Amino acid sequence: MFISPAYAQAAEGGAANPLIQMAPLILIFVIFYFLLIRPQMTARKKHMEMVSNVRRNDVVVTQGGIVGKVTKVLDDNEVMVEIADNVSVKVVKTTLSDVRTKPAPAANENSKK
Repeated sequence: MFISPAYAQAAEGGAANPLIQMAPLILIFVIFYFLLIRPQMTARKKHMEMVSNVRRNDVVVTQGGIVGKVTKVLDDNEVMVEIADNVSVKVVKTTLSDVRTKPAPAANENSKK
């Protein structure tokens, strides 16, 4: 016959190093930390600082897209926002998405001359 029989070879006796087997998982976690977790934590810290510094007469934008002026800071968690003339709503501070300071008045053209 032209075909030779194949015989099974003995397998290696030692197992692979567990640290080498865990290396891809550790690498994936490190990549997720620097690309997802850390930037999200810094953005959250910046948002919480911005919200905690809300003052009266600041123009704010809620997460729902409502733009209004802060008329009163009630406590650590809520503010009163005037969204139209004589229309005020109570808003939870954490729902504020942007805090703008009071806009500066436009310069008078007579003062330029």
